[in-house]
Amino acid sequence: MPVARVTEMSATSDQSFEDAINSAVSRATSTLRNVESAWVKDMNVKIQDNRIIGYKVNVAITFVLEEGEQPA
Repeated sequence: MPVARVTEMSATSDQSFEDAINSAVSRATSTLRNVESAWVKDMNVKIQDNRIIGYKVNVAITFVLEEGEQPA
């Protein structure tokens, strides 16, 4: 039976929430193997002078551990 681990990441973008999510997933898949899913836990915006200047997401990334690895 496979065992998975979840790690949380934050990412920002000055373009959109979608861009911030893509950045988090791209970063996760560049360093983690067997990434299975991402859950967007929280989204918020940074506001300056009455306008949105940034988008931030907190994402939980799930990846399956390889055979023989044990969760810490």
